[in-house]
Amino acid sequence: MYLKRAIFLDRDGVLIKALRYKKKPYSIRKFKDIKILKNAKESLSLVREKFLLIMITNQPDVSRKKIKKKTVIRINKFLKKKLGLHDVYVCYHDNMDLCECRKPKPGMILKAQKKWKINLRRSYLIGDRNIDIQAGVNAGCKNFFINYNYNENLPKKKNCIYIKTLSEAITKIK
Repeated sequence: MYLKRAIFLDRDGVLIKALRYKKKPYSIRKFKDIKILKNAKESLSLVREKFLLIMITNQPDVSRKKIKKKTVIRINKFLKKKLGLHDVYVCYHDNMDLCECRKPKPGMILKAQKKWKINLRRSYLIGDRNIDIQAGVNAGCKNFFINYNYNENLPKKKNCIYIKTLSEAITKIK
């Protein structure tokens, strides 16, 4: 039986500052570039007792040879500890790999559901890109979209609630 509730969190743009180039977001490539977003730690502490906090992140730059896997692991371990996350799931594949874990597919969410016995209908996903929201929709979660006005397709408003910050999403979830 699936009883637990979770908040699935994208990494770059939701928990930490994403790099931007020509109004498009990119993942950080160096440990020293980690900039945890304002109020992230405090906001998550408000819901940690009632929700599993699970980071799900696409990191295709590993397969594209732009960052070493050990660097991504180091960044994610740091964030898990610093933010008090319960778990972290990473897809290292590129678009051409046709894996089941790469967002917008729900593979990482479904893997977490199985491990932690999560009720997805009572869970949330918070993302800053359409592929995040699609992963949440595909898994059956309720979704929050942090709109940074990136130069890319936006999710349909019927699939999510548009917000400005992680703190706003947490306040609505509480």
